[in-house]
Amino acid sequence: MTAEAIEASPRAGEPARAGDRPLRIALLTYKGNPFCGGQGVYVRHLSRELARLGHSVEVIGAQPYPVLDEGVPLTELASLDLYRSPDPFRTPKKDEYRDWVDALEVATMWTGGFPEPLTFSLRARRHLAARKGEFDVIHDNQTLGYGLLGDLGAPLVTTIHHPITVDRQLELDAAEDWKRRSSVRRWYGFTRMQKRVARRLPSVLTVSGSSQREIVEHLGVREDRISVVHIGADTDLWSPDPAVAEVPGRIVTTSSADVPLKGLVFLVEALAKVRAEHPEAHLVVVGKRAEDGPVAQAIEKYGLGDAVRFVKGITDAELVDLVRSAQVSCVPSLYEGFSLPAAEAMATGTPLVATTGGAIPEVAGPDGETCLAVPPGEPGALAVALNRLLADPELRARLGAAGRERVLDRFTWARAAEGTAELYRSAIAHHKAPTR
Repeated sequence: MTAEAIEASPRAGEPARAGDRPLRIALLTYKGNPFCGGQGVYVRHLSRELARLGHSVEVIGAQPYPVLDEGVPLTELASLDLYRSPDPFRTPKKDEYRDWVDALEVATMWTGGFPEPLTFSLRARRHLAARKGEFDVIHDNQTLGYGLLGDLGAPLVTTIHHPITVDRQLELDAAEDWKRRSSVRRWYGFTRMQKRVARRLPSVLTVSGSSQREIVEHLGVREDRISVVHIGADTDLWSPDPAVAEVPGRIVTTSSADVPLKGLVFLVEALAKVRAEHPEAHLVVVGKRAEDGPVAQAIEKYGLGDAVRFVKGITDAELVDLVRSAQVSCVPSLYEGFSLPAAEAMATGTPLVATTGGAIPEVAGPDGETCLAVPPGEPGALAVALNRLLADPELRARLGAAGRERVLDRFTWARAAEGTAELYRSAIAHHKAPTR
């Protein structure tokens, strides 16, 4: 089912048909941090909206555990939490080991790999085997581990936000020497498993047409097995509020400091150019500051220590008010499988400057109508767009209003839940159909 088919469905925005009984859904997430990355956000909002449709949703996850809304239960399927703060890459004590999966998790970390997709899938398989018959459908959120192949007691639907092989290639391209490239290859060793698993999945869900094409190209999944269901913003929370004062020159972005995919270093370079015309321009980054690396080096090189601020761990309300207070929101990413930050900023009515990397144009819309669009990886083009918006209040108001209307029309969590439930029922019907 394509995005267009789902959007055109008569069920969109309507309650489920009387003949459709509520479903019992197991929603798996090997990593559910709601403050860093999109997976925790996806699990939280999708589970809430599925429950509002009348379905029974149980989230089964590992650390960092997702934050869920009231009425959505969480089953903790604990890992050894080897990357927790403040002691990442820790070695567990002898009494922490419970079984061979724990030993595998530590051994993979010791050899420079990332074990969590595989080890979570093995624990999930064991957990689901003990609960056969309790769920109508199992929904995996991009674990893609060997443990999820074969009979799980219910049909499996898997969300792939985008192939992690894209992240791997961008990090290899950004590596400064052979040692760093070797380290990146070891860390991303799990992508070989994910590619093999993805090719054997009967039902894949993704969040954009761009991601669908990447999944076919990078993972070798047949296109007829992939359905597109756009995700979106919580438009009640992410909304305009005239009472929040606009801060002159404020630019806001969401980014992990030294993840090449996010393109933050190009935005820092652009800010240095912008301040020549707008000395009050400054950047607030929602994410973790890196003490060293390309972004830290760029901040020091251009003398932007007082013009770039990082914030993390703030509440949802504080985050929304931060975006509302900005004159411009920016998504400088080289690639995105969807870009929730773009949708959320647009929902507040804050005008957007965004690159054309990956699926971002599907979300942000046409250049000059709902955003200002620039090529990825070009700080000069970013600076021109930022200067243009900072200098033109009327353009900011027009793009901000048009952006919110686009999100309300296309990208809400209620619509995402309806499209996802349609896919569940299709998977269940196919699972029950007789096979030759």
